[in-house]
Amino acid sequence: MKLDVLYEVDVPRPWPGPHPEGQRRAEQRAYREAVEQIRLADRVGFHTVWAVEHHFREGRSHMPASEVFLGHLAGLTEQIRLGFGVTLTPFGFTPPQRIAEKVATVDILSGGRVEWGTGRSTPMEQTAFGVNRDKSRDDWREAIEIVCGMWREEYFAYESERFSFPRRMVTPKPVQDPHPPAWMAATSAGSSQVAGANGLGLLSFSIMQPLEKMAAQIAAYREAAAAAEPLTDVSTNKVAAYTLVHCPGSRGAIGPKVWDSVAWWYKNLAMFTLEWELHHLTEEEQNRTFPLLKPIIDGEVPIEQFDAGDMIIIGDTETCIEKMKRYADLGVDELICYVQWGYLEHQDILRTIEVLGKEVIPEMAKYQPQTPAASS
Repeated sequence: MKLDVLYEVDVPRPWPGPHPEGQRRAEQRAYREAVEQIRLADRVGFHTVWAVEHHFREGRSHMPASEVFLGHLAGLTEQIRLGFGVTLTPFGFTPPQRIAEKVATVDILSGGRVEWGTGRSTPMEQTAFGVNRDKSRDDWREAIEIVCGMWREEYFAYESERFSFPRRMVTPKPVQDPHPPAWMAATSAGSSQVAGANGLGLLSFSIMQPLEKMAAQIAAYREAAAAAEPLTDVSTNKVAAYTLVHCPGSRGAIGPKVWDSVAWWYKNLAMFTLEWELHHLTEEEQNRTFPLLKPIIDGEVPIEQFDAGDMIIIGDTETCIEKMKRYADLGVDELICYVQWGYLEHQDILRTIEVLGKEVIPEMAKYQPQTPAASS
């Protein structure tokens, strides 16, 4: 199992000074530190850095332009792959021609190191961009087909009920032939099956779920992938899953700030969902989502439960290795380590990246999963 890193660029309050200067200073610092951290991850052997595309997510994610961030990293790194995690694909967020252009450009600048994740986002972002939520799954599928056609064909034209594009040469074309590996963000067993059936890699962004539930989603994905009809011109039969990771080394202490940051992260997520997302969901979706959030909304983040169940990976080197082996045994091909979260200090994050690179990655590279899953 390979190790990746994920960046949303957390910028938690309080910010240093009154608005807007305090916000500006905090964001600029967060970006500078993230770039330094990723350059270290490149040097110590991480496989991929995934950069999200999120909009209007105060505190937890100040990363709306991942193509700019990844294009910057392309010139500062040498080995690490650059993952769009994800491009928001339904019509309204970004026209397909812009997705084709920006992903291919980063692939050129990086010498063919791009991983292309796709996704639909959530109601808060969808409504702000005028995305038709009921049509978002259909739009996602159609947009992917259009992007691949723009990469495949010298000149491309398209006409449908939802999208019209006159005959044009879409430039540039990606380095990777026919195009970068394609992935789909998934948070449920149903969406895992969609990813597998369409020959897309699975980006498991589920949280607050026992690993047994993740195992069921991976099993559903593998079963669907076995009879896939690829939506793109490549087939990506891989599973990548993310979680919070902090590893100060064999003699490093886990201080209160780490656990406070875990609590902040989950509390921020729960309150964001309550304020911005829940009222957009159907009654069935609310009934499925709210029970998970209610204890956190009430101020009781079950950190000990998350830790004991390996839903987060926090501890010394040996503890982190043992926890990561559980993910490998589930059939996870790439563990996406979310290392920059909450109130963690820059130097502590660098320490985690260094320890993972020098002590953990070599161990996971030679570990043979107890229940290996077939992957390409």
